[in-house]
Amino acid sequence: MANIKSAKKRILVIEKKTLRNKSTKSRVKTTIKKVEAAIANNDKAAAETALRNAISELNKAASKGIYHKNTVSRKISRMTKAVNKLA
Repeated sequence: MANIKSAKKRILVIEKKTLRNKSTKSRVKTTIKKVEAAIANNDKAAAETALRNAISELNKAASKGIYHKNTVSRKISRMTKAVNKLA
């Protein structure tokens, strides 16, 4: 356990950031699952709506540094292609 005051503070700050990052990642994963579920059901309207929400969440996560920008771009690209394939 840390004895120095600044080290104790860093532990507290890291715990807060970890919780924030976990909740954001969870929210992103949920939105991606909603897109995939709509694609599996061949529901283009629902897929497009879910895709817009997922893109928004992914971009927010990327701007906060939770995901790398290239990872976000790749995920968005793959989901968009899958939605566009729906008839």
